Amino acid sequence: MKEKDLRRSLSVLPIGTVMKLTSLTARQIRYYEEQGLVSPERNDGNRRMYSLNDIDVILEIKDYLDEGLNIAKIQEIYKKRKEDNKNNDTKELTDQEARKILSDELLNIGGLNSHDAANNSF
Repeated sequence: MKEKDLRRSLSVLPIGTVMKLTSLTARQIRYYEEQGLVSPERNDGNRRMYSLNDIDVILEIKDYLDEGLNIAKIQEIYKKRKEDNKNNDTKELTDQEARKILSDELLNIGGLNSHDAANNSF
């Protein structure tokens, strides 16, 4: 993970700061959490702590609501986005693709490739 991404994911902002940054009430922000749209971390005192990524999500939710979408539709959007990310991360190789990659790697380790193997027949 890049340094910038790591810093953006650190949960260091209390709800009061998030309220100022988003112009939302604490109740609205907690409602988004109740609906599973944002998941702030909790500190040792059980206080919600938000990251910059959380704020981005909250502002995006606010924009969706301003565009006339309801919470159910926003939940669908985030569910689909999560599924798409999961599918992109876990693309499985076919047996044929795995064999081709293994074959290519073995030829490269041995210092041979298909061109060299054809020219070096004994």
